[in-house]
Amino acid sequence: MSTPPQKPDFSDVKGSVTSTEQIQEKADFSDVQAKVTSTEQIISDGGGGGGGEQSYTVVSGDTLSHIAKHFYGKASKWPAIFEANRDQLNDPDKIKPGQVLKIPAGEG
Repeated sequence: MSTPPQKPDFSDVKGSVTSTEQIQEKADFSDVQAKVTSTEQIISDGGGGGGGEQSYTVVSGDTLSHIAKHFYGKASKWPAIFEANRDQLNDPDKIKPGQVLKIPAGEG
C-alpha cells in the first residue's frame, strides 16, 4: 500500500502590496456653500388689496419648493404658492418656465 502524497504547507507564507502610485488626498468640500438666486425682478401687485402679494416668473429648473425657500425661507411652504395659483396649476410638479406665479404674502 502506498502513502498518499503530502499537500504543500503554505501556512507561513506572507504577502504585501506596495504601489509606486502617488497617494492623492480626497478633496475637502466642507466649506463649500451654495446659493440660488433669480435674476427675475420681484414685482408687487400694486393693487393694495393683495396684502403685499408678489409675482414670480418661473425659470428653467425651478420647483415650487425652491420658490418657497426663496420667498419664505422654508421649502415646505410650497403649498401656499400652489393654492394661490390653482387657476393655472393642476399639478405642483408641472410648472413651466415663463409662467408667472402669484406669491402670497405673510407665509414667512
